[in-house]
Amino acid sequence: MSDALTRLLAARDWLMADGATGTNLFNMGLSSGDAPEIWNVERPDSIRSLYRAAVQAGSDIFLTNSFGGNASRMKLHGAQDRVMELNRLAASLGREIADAAGRSVVVAGSMGPTGEIFEPMGTMTHSVAVEMFHEQAEGLKAGGADVLWVETMSAPEEFRAAAEAAQLARMPWCGTMSFDTAGRTMMGVTSAAMVGMVEKLPNPPIAFGANCGVGASDLLRTILGFAAHGSERPLIAKGNAGIPKYHEGHIHYDGTPELMAEYAVLARDAGVRIIGGCCGTMPEHLKAMRAALESRPRGPRPTLESISALLGGFSSASDGTGDDAGAGRRERRGRRG
Repeated sequence: MSDALTRLLAARDWLMADGATGTNLFNMGLSSGDAPEIWNVERPDSIRSLYRAAVQAGSDIFLTNSFGGNASRMKLHGAQDRVMELNRLAASLGREIADAAGRSVVVAGSMGPTGEIFEPMGTMTHSVAVEMFHEQAEGLKAGGADVLWVETMSAPEEFRAAAEAAQLARMPWCGTMSFDTAGRTMMGVTSAAMVGMVEKLPNPPIAFGANCGVGASDLLRTILGFAAHGSERPLIAKGNAGIPKYHEGHIHYDGTPELMAEYAVLARDAGVRIIGGCCGTMPEHLKAMRAALESRPRGPRPTLESISALLGGFSSASDGTGDDAGAGRRERRGRRG
């Protein structure tokens, strides 16, 4: 493979991805309920600033402002006919920033879920989902994205549809799911099931893993689940910067830069090759993560005990794969840092 991400992975032990898109854009003035993708047209300098901040903080990979850029999501804003335009601009603005970075930086075309439930519980069909993701992928490709980045998926059907779309677009891709319900995705996928699904795909991703969820501790427990099932494929970890809390009418994530630095080192020591942040992760978090990854020596694979001691307890008693897979008991302790 000659794609930019594969070349970087071949040259480096770990790569740093970016942080939050939504949190950063809200801080720039995006209103709740508005489509961030419209800013690719209306406020391109803000999107350039978003991308540039990640690069300046040390990110080797940043995601485009296109998470909800499929026809199903854009229909909520009357913009379903603008999918190609908005995704092309999301990637082309990113290409501009990456090419000016003075080093190798990967532009990853973000593709989030459609928001629809698949048959037989819902009405979304495989073919329609593939068509939607393919349209988005072609827009990102036209704008110069290096790789497609399928993220925050819950349903295996949707993950497979996005994979097929990447194949149709002839684009390399990565994929992450969100494990937020007692160690499972909202649709019941476990870490073990995801490994099995990924390895059976006709066009498996360059790398796979977990993003978002309910906190850094839980995400790393899921990562250990991936590692336990023996996949040789590079792993991705993009955990939230702590836990969201309401404060003076706004959502605030309680994870400090120091906590995210601990998370980044633990992720690396767990075998993760691509390490980033998700909701709440700001440039100051990324700078601390990069500094820790570069300065602290590699340690042994972390245990569940060491993860909870450094990052706080888990949100459920189980990672979703054991005898107590349905347990929902919270064990959240005070968080250090």
